[in-house]
Amino acid sequence: MTHIIYSQQQLQLKSIARLKQIYSEIACTVEVSDKRCKDSWITAIVNYQASKIQKIAPATPDEQALAQAELDNYIADQAQAVAPEPLTIVEISFSDYEYYADDKLVASISHDDNHLTQRWVVMINDKEIFRANTLMRCDRFICTHYKDGSLPVQEELATPCATGNEVMAQISDECEKYGFEILDDGIYNNNIKLGEVGQTDSNWWLTRATDETQRIACDSAMDVVQSLSMVNVSTGGKSIFDEYFLDQPLEQLTGNKLQRLLERAELVTA
Repeated sequence: MTHIIYSQQQLQLKSIARLKQIYSEIACTVEVSDKRCKDSWITAIVNYQASKIQKIAPATPDEQALAQAELDNYIADQAQAVAPEPLTIVEISFSDYEYYADDKLVASISHDDNHLTQRWVVMINDKEIFRANTLMRCDRFICTHYKDGSLPVQEELATPCATGNEVMAQISDECEKYGFEILDDGIYNNNIKLGEVGQTDSNWWLTRATDETQRIACDSAMDVVQSLSMVNVSTGGKSIFDEYFLDQPLEQLTGNKLQRLLERAELVTA
């Protein structure tokens, strides 16, 4: 009695239930290491088929050696196909993580403060696909479904944009120039909150602590942090505006700073 020889690609498309059925149909005798794991069933079927191919190989020494070499290559290729590349985890913040295969985004994890119990969320293509009460359960979900090939495919972005860690790096560089501190809920100076900044769809924005409901559009990380530096809060009797702008002669101010000085003067005299 003959049976169909299934390729690795064909088996990957089968469900666990169908793999179990194929296992029985071909009278497979290779032990399945983990009956809950799809890859274990695939490996057992692949190895069993390979053993049958070896048994019918020609008996002449040269041909048998060639057949053995082909078999070894076949098994190596199948094993490589079963085991995908490990994922790289990039920590964006305490509550945000991105998972990459090589340089391609696979999934992300975020924290939903509005949910009572299951606050950790797995996102793919800006859609929620899993929710749990711990970060580790979301991590296990991504790794397990990535390994068995059942994780939804992250679509390529139409236009490239900075990743979360790149955005944070730019903001951090600019804040360092002013001695500002970045905390989870915004940017601070001398323990006084100035506001929040960010980037959405490649567009920079800020909200000031004095009015967190108004989101102000900006051109760059430098622009948003400079704008926050003009927030009128006390720093030892000196406003941040005075500290970083008025201690320079007017002729040394850049065009951007001079423009902000004029805007500030208009606000004061209005």
